[in-house]
Amino acid sequence: MSVYDELGLRDPLAALHLPSAVHAQALKLLSTIAQASTVADTLHAADRAEGFALGIETVNALNPGAIEGLYLVFDTVSQARQAALEE
Repeated sequence: MSVYDELGLRDPLAALHLPSAVHAQALKLLSTIAQASTVADTLHAADRAEGFALGIETVNALNPGAIEGLYLVFDTVSQARQAALEE
C-alpha cells in the first residue's frame, strides 16, 4: 500500500499528464508531505512543493491548467496529511 492509498488517494498526478522529470520530482515532494510525522513537517514539505510549482510556473514549463493542478494536488495531500495527524 502506498502513502497515497493510506490517505485515500491514488496517483494524484496521473490526470495532469506531466513530463516524466516533473512527475518524478512532484511524486517525491508528495511522498515527503504524505510521510510527514508532524503538522509542522507537513507544512514545511507543502511549502517546498509549492515552491516547486512556483518555479515551474515562473519558467512557463507547463500549461496553466497543469500548474494549477500541481498546486491543487499539493494542497489536497497536505490537507489530508494534516487531518490524519490531528486525529
